[in-house]
Amino acid sequence: MIRERTETSPKTTPTVLDVDNLAKSYGEVVAVAGTSFSVRSGQFLTLLGPSGCGKTTTLRLIAGFEPPDAGSIDIHGRNVAGPGVFVPPEQRRIGMVFQDYALFPHLNVADNIGFGVRGDRRARSQRVAEMLALVGLEGYGDRMPSALSGGQQQRVALARALAPQPNLLLLDEPFSNLDAALRAQVRADLRAILRQAGESVVFVTHDQEEALSLSDFIAVMFEGTVEQIAPPLALYTRPASRRVAEFVGEAYWLPIDAAGKTGTSPMGEVALVEAKRGAVDGLICPEQLVVGEGGVMARVEWREFYGHDQRVGLRLVDGRVMAARTPPHIPITPGDTVTVKLRGPLLPFERV
Repeated sequence: MIRERTETSPKTTPTVLDVDNLAKSYGEVVAVAGTSFSVRSGQFLTLLGPSGCGKTTTLRLIAGFEPPDAGSIDIHGRNVAGPGVFVPPEQRRIGMVFQDYALFPHLNVADNIGFGVRGDRRARSQRVAEMLALVGLEGYGDRMPSALSGGQQQRVALARALAPQPNLLLLDEPFSNLDAALRAQVRADLRAILRQAGESVVFVTHDQEEALSLSDFIAVMFEGTVEQIAPPLALYTRPASRRVAEFVGEAYWLPIDAAGKTGTSPMGEVALVEAKRGAVDGLICPEQLVVGEGGVMARVEWREFYGHDQRVGLRLVDGRVMAARTPPHIPITPGDTVTVKLRGPLLPFERV
């Protein structure tokens, strides 16, 4: 596993969550296999991976919904799971937002939010009012969950999770039930709310865009293990393996005969991020392909229009097809012959 640190996680910041060599199996099916990571105070960590990689099981183990087979979990320096230790969920001071929000349908918004808040009625009402203001739902306390939109229900679920002042917040794919147009806005609102609250978060998703846009750090999981932990930019531009590159972004591979930090390829001479010798494959992301400004010839195979940009399939002279992202105003039609060149150095990987 590859770990990376940046100045956004100074050593002086206290560790809120420490997961060490966690393992869980169901019969012969290994769900989590030796997973380790930590979250510092105020950090937003995303567990990103394909379906069945073990990310949701890891979240359930942190929450205390089931015990691990091996390994340990510490929350704010307190061991809550490990050899001979298992602290139940209600004693871990964890807040959780589920995929379906799990609001109580018979309780109004205020009672949902105040459900886990301790103290007298006055203290509970004050905390509920604070949470309603935090999530932008002042005046909604008397409404029932069924009268709310999906985005509003998600805000109530978030307020309910934050109301008891948890040590750690767990989010289990909370945007999965929202339509695409609403998802982007709710995602931005959620991040702003959590930054304002200073919460430490573990977020689970299979959506790369969600992970890249929300996270301070991303832990990419495959087959029950964490393969790389890094900030979003580092993860996208310096993936530790081919499968991380292919899962996190749209990846294409260019064969290169490397000679130090340069090499020759079907697209001419290319620059490399790292010095290599011999046969390597260079990682190309769509935004590194520049259309119509010189370079080698390519045939346009297809075009997908997205409004803010367009995705164009380009067949090079050696037969390989790559997709470029270009501004929407550039006139491109399938069947056209265009030029394409590379922007920036390529990250080299060992030839497969």
